[in-house]
Amino acid sequence: MLKHWIEAARLRTLPLAFACIGMGGVLAAMEGKFDGMIFGMTLLTAFLLQVLSNFANDFGDSQNGADSVERTGPKRAVQAGKISPKAMRNAVIIFSVLSLASGIGLIAMGISSMKEFWIFLGMGVLSVIAAITYTMGNSPYGYMGLGDISVIIFFGLIAVVGTYYLQTSSLNPLVFLPAAACGLFATGVLNVNNIRDIESDKKAGKYSIPVRLGRQKAVYYHWFLLGAGWICAGVFVVMNYNHPLQLLFLLPLPLFIINARAALVKTTSESLDPFLKQLAISTLIFVVVFALAHLL
Repeated sequence: MLKHWIEAARLRTLPLAFACIGMGGVLAAMEGKFDGMIFGMTLLTAFLLQVLSNFANDFGDSQNGADSVERTGPKRAVQAGKISPKAMRNAVIIFSVLSLASGIGLIAMGISSMKEFWIFLGMGVLSVIAAITYTMGNSPYGYMGLGDISVIIFFGLIAVVGTYYLQTSSLNPLVFLPAAACGLFATGVLNVNNIRDIESDKKAGKYSIPVRLGRQKAVYYHWFLLGAGWICAGVFVVMNYNHPLQLLFLLPLPLFIINARAALVKTTSESLDPFLKQLAISTLIFVVVFALAHLL
């Protein structure tokens, strides 16, 4: 049973969440204001939210038809009968409470004014709601093609800028550039997933961006996401350039080129599926190299 829950948690998605939190920590460290306790609590909150999102997606897609027997991607726990719908729904409730509790603890550690407390609490509640309603409920926004916007907001702006602010208590407009880069790369992971599932999503009435655009244009869209992300990162480096070592941030670029090519040439869901994990890990590598290039 534990094995089924671990599979449902989809741990392979965690590097992406940790990468976005990591970028916020890197940006804070660049200003000499990195706080290990706050950073660790932020990682815990991100972990809980990511697992919540994965459990909610498992339950929601099985109820709304996207995880039908016709789906060619990895089988989900509820769809495969490994976990009952009731048990998964209860897990969603438990992880919602845990995410909120962890988030409130994090806010209490990093915020000094009540105004900021309520702002961050509101963002935390929205994060939980967004994780749940992506595929759950009568009108899940993921089925309307709005998942990409949500990922850019929550993985990019809230995760990166929020992590940065909690440690620095300041807001440098330039941090929105690497935040946008992380958000765009995270959206790229979602786009690979949606390209893989075009046919099953279409039959289930899930109108993701690739379903709306068609596969070929979805590939172009994917190239735009990755390219725009690198442009944002590049502009940030140029505007903060003071040492040649900063150019090391370009080292992971070939990994993204490989992913961009795979979106074009891997035409079966089985062959494309590994590139979800590849892009998530590539994003984490990007953040690690970005940190080394700016903090060495």
